[in-house]
Amino acid sequence: MTTPQILSLVVLAGMMLLFVWGKLRYDMVAVLALLAALAVGVVKPKEAFTGFSDDIVIIVASALVLSAAVQRSGVIERAMLLLQRRVTRVRSQLLLLCASVGFASALVKNIGALAMMMPVAFQMAKRSKASPATFLMPMSFASLLGGLITLIGTSPNIIVSRVREEMTGKPFGMFDYAPVGLGLTLVGLVFLRFAYRLIPRDRRAAPTLGEAMDIEDYVTEAAVPEGSEAVGETVAEFRERHDHAVAVTTILRGGIRSTPFPDNKLRAEDVLILTGAPDDLERVIATDALVLEGQDRAQPEGNTSEVGVIEAVIGTDSTLIGRTAGRLGLHERFGVNLIAVSRQGERLSTRLGEIELRAGDVIVLQGPLDLLFERLGELGCLPLAQRELRLGSARKGLLPLAILGVAMAATATGYVPVAVAFFAAAGLTILLGALPVREAYEHIEWPILVMLGALIPVSDSLRTTGASKIIGDQLGHIAATLPPWGAVAMILAAAMAVTPFLNNAATVLVMAPIAATFAGELGYRPEAFLMATAVGAGCDFLTPIGHQCNTLVMGPGGYRFGDYARLGAPLSLLVLLIGTGLIMAVWPVH
Repeated sequence: MTTPQILSLVVLAGMMLLFVWGKLRYDMVAVLALLAALAVGVVKPKEAFTGFSDDIVIIVASALVLSAAVQRSGVIERAMLLLQRRVTRVRSQLLLLCASVGFASALVKNIGALAMMMPVAFQMAKRSKASPATFLMPMSFASLLGGLITLIGTSPNIIVSRVREEMTGKPFGMFDYAPVGLGLTLVGLVFLRFAYRLIPRDRRAAPTLGEAMDIEDYVTEAAVPEGSEAVGETVAEFRERHDHAVAVTTILRGGIRSTPFPDNKLRAEDVLILTGAPDDLERVIATDALVLEGQDRAQPEGNTSEVGVIEAVIGTDSTLIGRTAGRLGLHERFGVNLIAVSRQGERLSTRLGEIELRAGDVIVLQGPLDLLFERLGELGCLPLAQRELRLGSARKGLLPLAILGVAMAATATGYVPVAVAFFAAAGLTILLGALPVREAYEHIEWPILVMLGALIPVSDSLRTTGASKIIGDQLGHIAATLPPWGAVAMILAAAMAVTPFLNNAATVLVMAPIAATFAGELGYRPEAFLMATAVGAGCDFLTPIGHQCNTLVMGPGGYRFGDYARLGAPLSLLVLLIGTGLIMAVWPVH
């Protein structure tokens, strides 16, 4: 071995040790690896930052923005809420949730699909008196499997596509992953449907401060416009359709207050006083296109900041005490709207502008984000522990899904490159108001992008120095006596073994060039081995730390470290056996 080859392997080994050590964040490990590669000369200074201009960085960032827009639209969540009324058995609920997360993960980033469906899982668990732990880990595993179906489902697929393009001049297409990914997803769903009992039944999440402060009984005011689905329904039918998530406490018709008897029919231009949890109120208002009080008021003159909402408690020296929002002129004087109020131990039924506010009331204010915190201080209110409230924010319904569909169609037909299509789609979702700019930046996982940008030149140093060829030669000697399916299975198993210790994207950056070289040494086509790398890197079912989806459900599910292997070990074996067969059937090695 030459000195550059030895140095590139030393840098790689040091990087892997730091990943396993776990004391440094993975993006910082990647930065250190790049600096070390520069210091020893295996990466040239002019190539140091080529990774940040790579298409992978653009595609991953754009996919995260699109995923956030689809999640914010609430379309999938609303569809699930309609289905959950008909599905009452735990095993059927589990299959519905896992299938929904799995197939949604083919369209959006799997972490986004999982986050989008977790609230529905909690609702189903509550209705069926089951522990959320029954649903969350299987949903996480289903999201990993579903991410294998398309190019954009998970980062490893995007990276593997790039490696294939470098080797053969042709990247993997949007749906080239589907035969293998879809087969594994279907097999995984059947397995999870029956094997969920391997999860210990006593797992429960510890109560959090956020749950202790969760306010459930907000009152808000919304008008019924012409064309709303609520027009012509009785109060009882309205509540039944929304699964009794909210209550109608008062109906205002032509300025006259009336009691909402169950058989009262709702008319256009009725004003409803609604009570319920913020998420339920937001869903009902969005579903029926109700007009929230203050929604159409203009922003303060000259202010172009993004409009948002904030949850706050009225302090003991607040200027709001003993006054109503109407008399105080919150919008006229302070540029903010009062859109909901909650009072401990009391159900409010008067119009928002007529509620006489008290110390300790919890309010939701809407206004320009750059003014809200300043106004809270002036009003003597304290912001509560931050939680995401969508009440008072606009939804664009099917628009994000339509944009995503057009982008996928454009890439599938080869009309435009993937990076261009998804960058354009992400830009359109923001420009058309489907996702605020602030939320778009919040949903971009900057540590992942930094890691990708830093590791691309480091991993490429294995190729430029010839180190990957040496590793491929050694693996080739080991696999020389194996049949082709044995060689593919070996790469798949190696990727699955490494992923719990490295980030899945880092695993592919290291493993894909080695797998391709390995295939060349054996005289095989590289596609099957690259596909095996992508599948192995995308399927960490053994630990809570190898993939963000597993980490996301650990706290809410109350899981312990060893719980993942109980369900994940047999699923990993199943993926190894079925995945190898599917890869060999779809991607012949000769």
